[in-house]
Amino acid sequence: MIYLLLQHLALNTAVKVPTVFLYSSTRMILAAMTTLLFTIFLGPRCISKLYALKTGQSIRVEDCPMLAELHQKKKETPTMGGILILVSMLIALFLWMDLKSSFTLILLIATVWLGILGGIDDYLKMKYKNSKGLASRKKFALQLVFAALLGLYLLWPSFSEMIHIGDWFAPPHMKMGGVVYKAQAAYGKYFFPFKKGALFTLSGIGLIGAFILSIIVVTGSSNAVNLTDGLDGLASGCILMAAAVFALFAFLSNNVEMARYLNIPYIEGCSEIAIYLCAMAGACLGFLWYNGHPAQVFMGDTGSLALGGILGTAAVLMRREFLLALVGGVFVLEAISVILQVLSYRYRNKKRIFRCAPLHHHFEFKGWLEPKVVVRFWIVGLILALIGLASIKFQ
Repeated sequence: MIYLLLQHLALNTAVKVPTVFLYSSTRMILAAMTTLLFTIFLGPRCISKLYALKTGQSIRVEDCPMLAELHQKKKETPTMGGILILVSMLIALFLWMDLKSSFTLILLIATVWLGILGGIDDYLKMKYKNSKGLASRKKFALQLVFAALLGLYLLWPSFSEMIHIGDWFAPPHMKMGGVVYKAQAAYGKYFFPFKKGALFTLSGIGLIGAFILSIIVVTGSSNAVNLTDGLDGLASGCILMAAAVFALFAFLSNNVEMARYLNIPYIEGCSEIAIYLCAMAGACLGFLWYNGHPAQVFMGDTGSLALGGILGTAAVLMRREFLLALVGGVFVLEAISVILQVLSYRYRNKKRIFRCAPLHHHFEFKGWLEPKVVVRFWIVGLILALIGLASIKFQ
């Protein structure tokens, strides 16, 4: 909103507007500062309200009874703190992003859709005692609907043109090697860290595979972050690092010369993704002020489902699905640990691989203190983030 206003004043009036405020790099910094300050200063009020609503954290004890003992003190800690994160991000979106961009629209829908989904899940757990929240099938189905709509928008020209209104929400395109690719051709290309050019390209009937892969990335990322959100500050810190790395990639992908020099695809308007990811990083950093051990509030499914989904959406929009698997390696490991645990329990006569899944609970059961688990997972996340950054030059 502020960006469009400044742009209008600069182009259509005699008012002298400092061009620095129109730069994407400036808006990235302002978005991060907006969400950081919003979450820090409004955190106490939000936490008090959540306490009043009695949004206490439910502790899973069915398959890990010892969790009740380990996390007994967390029982009265309010959840649904993701509301604070998402509201601050939406404020930053409306203030500093180009509202005409299709990327802005997609990220807005992702935030609202998945935030409401997670909110309903948290609300049902809060309102009804011993409730597991929204049924897993319903939750997964609604995640699939959003991911499918995103895939249709990117891979079906008629659908994207239907949303295109004048100067608003033009379908994205990619430029690489002097060749301009429209959305359908661009989003059939897949890039791998450390490799110059596309790893492979899907076209024709192969776009069905691209459609399915986009769904897997978005829903998988959403649920993987949700599984990681089990210890004080664990998910917030890991999301912060992943968002920062992807923000840098998005910023570089929006600059023709830098993209050409670094052998990465140029995606026009990709800076809007960078701005929103900076807003996410700022919001998670501010949230850590209250979510660090001992946590005063948890983000709940309201935050984790949405933030994971936004990361997955950004990866799809930027053609960086494999980079997300690298930079978000902690999320991948957490999800794999749960899958392996379920398969082992079902097909190995109820034998478990881990003492408890997701993986962070396994280390708790081994005697690691919660802060040690969190910090060591952060270190792993930081190492993976640095490897992801290194891939920019080593390709």
